Amino acid sequence: MIVVTSVNVNGIRAAAKKGFLEWLAATEAEVVCLQEVRSEPEQLPAELRDLPGWHAVWAPAASKGRAGVAVLSRKAPERTAIGFGSAEFDGSGRYAEIDLPGLTVASLYLPSGEVGTERQDEKERFMAEFLVHLVELRARAAKDGREVVVCGDWNIAHQPADLKNWKANQKNAGFLPEERAWLTRVLDEGGYVDVVRRLHPDQEGPYSWWSYRGRAFDNDSGWRIDLIIATGILAKKCVEAYVERSATHAERWSDHAPVTAVFDLNN
Repeated sequence: MIVVTSVNVNGIRAAAKKGFLEWLAATEAEVVCLQEVRSEPEQLPAELRDLPGWHAVWAPAASKGRAGVAVLSRKAPERTAIGFGSAEFDGSGRYAEIDLPGLTVASLYLPSGEVGTERQDEKERFMAEFLVHLVELRARAAKDGREVVVCGDWNIAHQPADLKNWKANQKNAGFLPEERAWLTRVLDEGGYVDVVRRLHPDQEGPYSWWSYRGRAFDNDSGWRIDLIIATGILAKKCVEAYVERSATHAERWSDHAPVTAVFDLNN
């Protein structure tokens, strides 16, 4: 078995004060992909910078206090990479990748965008480059006899079942037709499988992000934007995939919840 978890921590230092370290100590995951770390390693207190039992690859953003991803693994990686060969985005703290025996694991924080602004243009440029990378990554992995899993905050809800108020969000970033079509291309042309949706094909959600505004969490008015996608053979070995939703609003340490996938490699 290998257990992989992805979570947007919404600022790792803030999350640590609310329960992230306790969650990390209890998790059975072999790999944990973090997004929106918002900190450089040297800014972290010792208990976050030197995590007992974990090998950490940090990819901070050049713009301090923004974005940032990380990959934590129980085993030492055979290879690490920050960015995906993009002149524009490799310093933006949005992608990190590690190789473990027979498996490549990546952490992604895709730009959120905002309709009618440069932020949306940036998101679209990122999407165009990243799809090329995903296709090439799968091809390289297949040639080397490896599988791939890409975890992260994709900032796109793919289908109406992936957000509570889909009708009201059809003209908003995160549920635009062109964004959803791009995610379909990731799965079809890229050759990847959304492992949560594969195991829960008819379920509303399970949502992974709820706004802090109003009573979104209490009403389960959320979005499923934190995805774990895997290459086909690996996806078929996924025996469990679920969202680790907190029992109460007060117990949350991020506005996102961890998403976990369990792969039975002998399956």
